Amino acid sequence: MKKNYLLALVSAFLLWLAWPPMHFTALLLLIAFVPLLRAVENIIQSDSAKKGRKIFWLTGTCFVIWNTSCIYWVFNSLNAVNPLWVAALISLIPFCLAALLMTLAFLLYYKLRKVTSKVLSYAGLISFWIGYEYLHQSWDLAFPWMNLGNGFAEAHSLIQWYEYTGVYGGTLWVLAANILAFELASQKENTPSGYALKKKLSIALAAWVIIPVTISLIIYSTYKEKINPANVVVVQPNIDPYEKWGSVPSQIQVQTLIHLSDSLAQPNTEYFIWPETSIPDYVDEAGIRENINFLTVQNFLSKYKNGNVLSGIESYQLYNSAQTPTARFVERMGKYSDYFNAAINIENSPKVQFYHKSKLVPGVEQLPFSTALAFMKPVFAAFGGSSGGFGKQDKPSVFYTQSGIGVVPVICYESIWGEYVGEGIAQGAEFIAIITNDGWWGNTSGKDQHLDYAKLRAIETRRWIARSANTGISGFINQRGDITQKSKWWETTALKENINLNDDLTFYVKHGDYIAWIACISSGIFAVFLIITLFGSGSRKRI
Repeated sequence: MKKNYLLALVSAFLLWLAWPPMHFTALLLLIAFVPLLRAVENIIQSDSAKKGRKIFWLTGTCFVIWNTSCIYWVFNSLNAVNPLWVAALISLIPFCLAALLMTLAFLLYYKLRKVTSKVLSYAGLISFWIGYEYLHQSWDLAFPWMNLGNGFAEAHSLIQWYEYTGVYGGTLWVLAANILAFELASQKENTPSGYALKKKLSIALAAWVIIPVTISLIIYSTYKEKINPANVVVVQPNIDPYEKWGSVPSQIQVQTLIHLSDSLAQPNTEYFIWPETSIPDYVDEAGIRENINFLTVQNFLSKYKNGNVLSGIESYQLYNSAQTPTARFVERMGKYSDYFNAAINIENSPKVQFYHKSKLVPGVEQLPFSTALAFMKPVFAAFGGSSGGFGKQDKPSVFYTQSGIGVVPVICYESIWGEYVGEGIAQGAEFIAIITNDGWWGNTSGKDQHLDYAKLRAIETRRWIARSANTGISGFINQRGDITQKSKWWETTALKENINLNDDLTFYVKHGDYIAWIACISSGIFAVFLIITLFGSGSRKRI
């Protein structure tokens, strides 16, 4: 048993070593599961009892270690949570929940091995794993940070085909490669048939790895952007996130943003991108045109005929009745209110456009399964979030300038949803603006992973990305996923770039996460097959 746990630890180490922001190691993902598969196979082939329980704890250990080693930085964002045990408890959600779902995929694989062939069991493993990833980006506890396809963010020249598959194509690539590599390593050559099978597996594995890489490198080296320039400035004010509210007045923060924008602006600048919550005072959206910060921004824009400011803002809407599930009664106003982590587009006209963040962070911005977990509101409020939950919108928005340029605003955590960003592109967006505040995590790999993942959105959509981080890393990413400029960590600065707008739609934008849908359907079929088979087996035993 010790040998099996050692193999599981080797897999955890390889998975960590391959994960961003590690450089030049991403291809290790294609073999990282081989030791774990060997350990699981050892248990399956053994004479021991309670094999399912042993596989559960073995794989669970591997995945908890891997997840924790890659997203340890989540704990850094809990500085404001007291007592410490509450912070530790909350941090277990991202560390252990994804690991549990990964473990269940392997457990179901073992169950399939008991009732069907190895080939069908492998198909089930792939289906269950991709099904878990899709679930973990879709439910109230969504945190798809560790989806396997994200692991190639540092090796973006090798996955240019994401414009056809999205990150789920990467997950499929990883799982199938590991299965082929495991089967190859398991074959013996002491018979002619064994030698022939090993040769076929070698050819299949080589083709499965080399063909996508070759295609990707050809696309990467030959890809040409259509020349359609727009001048964009991104601003990084570098205001400590723990001082943004209360310690530094919002008017001073806005003046800092204007000064940095002015330092690089050109007469033809189309967009100034400001970070998440750049305007931190809750603003009534209905009265935005009388707000002092709004008027200050409009006065700044008067020097730039085509200029627009896309900024993060905290806003609210008032209702006479509870019109949404998140609306709460505000006694001093005598009305119901929704609060939003929002983006605003301000231009040289009375027109104002708002976008309300849709993908809310569980616990911090929304209470997961709010009806069932209402008793947890005080705990989540201690995490710095809204105990009742922020309001949101269901679909992305596109901001349009007076000159007709479309941009999809993406707020922080939303940038790890490929299909969601693609929906905005399908509405007519010609580039992507990511506004974020990564300072909560400190100088850890969290900020680097978040930047790297943005490269995947550029490839999937073939759109430039302008990224503005309050504290973190700001910069620009071109349509191939190359970072053309970036700021330093904890640096007050602004950057400008002539980006190329694009209105072509990729296959992925048109069809979304179709690989995940296929996997969900097939995993449902496998699950039904398991239930029928195991139930029937149990009935026969009773008879």
